Parts: sequence; C-alpha cells; structure tokens
Amino acid sequence: MWGKNITIVSFLILVFLSAFFYTCKSPSQPNGDGDPGETVIDDPSFSTVIQAIFNANCVGGGCHNATASAGLNLSQGQAYNNLVNVDSTSDANFKRVLPNDAQNSYIVVKVEGRQTVGSRMPLNRTPLTTVQIQNIKNWINKGANQN
Repeated sequence: MWGKNITIVSFLILVFLSAFFYTCKSPSQPNGDGDPGETVIDDPSFSTVIQAIFNANCVGGGCHNATASAGLNLSQGQAYNNLVNVDSTSDANFKRVLPNDAQNSYIVVKVEGRQTVGSRMPLNRTPLTTVQIQNIKNWINKGANQN
C-alpha cells in the first residue's frame, strides 16, 4: 500500500516540477523582461520595429508628437528626419542618432539614463525594456537605415 502511494506522490511531484520549469523559461522573453513576443532583432526595420517603440512609449501623452518636446517629433513620418545626424538640443556633444554608433547616440544615452542634462526617457513613464533598447541600438549600429 505504501509503495502505491509513494508512486502516486512521486508522479505528482514530477508533474508539478515539469510544469514549474516549463513556465520559468519562456522563449518569448529572451531577456526575461518586456512584453511577451518581444525579441531582440539583429537588424530591425525602422518603419516597423523602431517606430512601434516610439509610438508606444514616446509619441503618446503629448510628449514627442506634433507639440514636440525639445523639438523632437517622433510621430510616424517625422521621426527619422528628426533623429538621424541631427544635433541634440540638450547636449551639443551628441547627435540624436549617429549611424553606426549607438553608444554615442543621444537617444540611447537618454533611454539608458546616462545623460548629464535632463531626465531619463521616457519621462514619467516606465523605462524601455532591455529588448527595446537593444533593438534601438542594433538599428543604429547597422547604419540607422530608413527601412
């Protein structure tokens, strides 16, 4: 009788542990942070991946839209020309986006919170996820193409 109970309990523990370990490692969240389905993309498209980050985190709430905080409109159709090879209005040592150099692009400095002037972006909102930041960096490091 004890043998049968131990077998059932062992089976239930095995099922529980299998379910626990399966849910702990989700392939849809490779960095363990961000929304499900977010993935780091080696060469992200500006028009789909990067603009979607801006639309969700920067354009809404009256920030970087037609009223444009710091003269930076990140709305669809405006963002690219307001970013790439444009001098930062907050820190003259930086371009907003310097193609092939994410580390020295002011947008990356701001979303990572490394700025010496002003606040981390997005202001008064949840910071971008590590996946979103990495995708912006990858886009810049691949040449900041308008694709």
